[in-house]
Amino acid sequence: MRLAVINDKSAEKLSVWTSSGYIPVESINHLFDRRWPCDMLELIRSGKLAVLNEWYLSGGREKLEEMHAHATASDLSRCAPPYRHPSKIWGIGLNYADHAADLSAKTPTGIPGSFMKPDTTIIGPGDTIQIPALSNKTTAEAELGVIIGRQCKNVSQENWLDVVAGFTTIIDMTAEDILRQNTRYLTVSKSFDTFFSFGPQLVTPDEIAEVSKLKVSTVINGQVHAENVVANMTFSPSFLVSFLSRVMTFRPGDVISTGTPGAVVIKDGDIVECHIDGFEPLKNPVTDLKVEH
Repeated sequence: MRLAVINDKSAEKLSVWTSSGYIPVESINHLFDRRWPCDMLELIRSGKLAVLNEWYLSGGREKLEEMHAHATASDLSRCAPPYRHPSKIWGIGLNYADHAADLSAKTPTGIPGSFMKPDTTIIGPGDTIQIPALSNKTTAEAELGVIIGRQCKNVSQENWLDVVAGFTTIIDMTAEDILRQNTRYLTVSKSFDTFFSFGPQLVTPDEIAEVSKLKVSTVINGQVHAENVVANMTFSPSFLVSFLSRVMTFRPGDVISTGTPGAVVIKDGDIVECHIDGFEPLKNPVTDLKVEH
């Protein structure tokens, strides 16, 4: 199942993707006498996402495909971020050797390079990434996102998918010039407003045949800047879920941004995208706050 939050007449509506477009969950509730939460984060935190997906896989998909009159066109420009207030956003740095080389850094071993981001960084598809006045070299990085589905602690690698609600596309930003001044400035360099775009879709695990085979690409102005497959990560998504759950208790809706195949320097007027096999692309325009418009 593929879920997105669609802007509809100034309201944000949780919706399920069909070949005809997106069907609002509130319409599904009305037509099929259900009571599923109509907010993505509430749906995840309530534990009802798994129930909705079970219904979808047990005949609901076919029923929704017949609801043409209730579908909203699959226009990615109308998508909002899946939600705006996760309890945690974990970021993973230098998780591909190629990206570490870009920064003249060594790939971490044993413990993944990790950082956290505030929810004030969050934007969604089509929203504008703002290069801050304090930075003269900001980069954008396409990444696979893992969304946690339930509260958990000390998760085993073998059972990692049991706690995953789904996956998504992410564009993470870094004020690289600030980071290069001192590695202790990592939190500052990652925490500017608009420095975390995610969406448009949450894709449930059953939609993905093999996570390790997914190709992740950082795209700038229509050209692929860097790409790699998840299998080439130093720390796999299963390891990250397990390891980080030993550090902090995960809560439903927490996000892990698993690392980028390559960061690209962005400038005013650019369009940056995250492409992942089988996912709708995530695309954001860029503006530099130091440039007069």
